[in-house]
Formats: sequence, C-alpha cells, structure tokens
Amino acid sequence: MPRIVITHAVQDADRWLKGKDERAAALPGATNITDLVAMDGSNHAAVAFDIDDLDGLKTMLSSVPPEMAAQAESHGVIMPMTVYVEA
Repeated sequence: MPRIVITHAVQDADRWLKGKDERAAALPGATNITDLVAMDGSNHAAVAFDIDDLDGLKTMLSSVPPEMAAQAESHGVIMPMTVYVEA
C-alpha cells in the first residue's frame, strides 16, 4: 500500500484543519490519514495517507469530481495541488 502526500496552499490553516473528517471521507480506501501544516506559520499544508487503490486515486485526481472540488474550496484549499507517491 503506497503512501501518498498531497501538498497545496490554504487560505487559513485553522479553517483547513477543521475539515479533517470530511477530507478523510472523500478519500475512499485511504488509511493512516495525517494532516500537516507548515511549521513556519505560512499557508502551506499537506495531507498524507496510505491508499489501497493507487489507480483509482490517479483517476479521481485527473478529473476531480465537482463535489470534491467544492469541498476543497470550502476548506480554503488554493490550487494547484502537488501529489507525491512513495517510491
């Protein structure tokens, strides 16, 4: 099961952190979900997780469903996102 890290900017880290449960629910098959914010207090954040269906995640991220895009916007996510996969 590969580890994934997605980084992006956010409008407000506290606001983004309040959406943790919704983020977890939007990532089917994801486990060990961890939210991270920049230690320097900047507006950079990341979510790290293990995923059981990497191809499914790639498909979802290549054409983000409207409800997921709306959720990201409501959490203050600023695009673009950068996705890393454990090598």
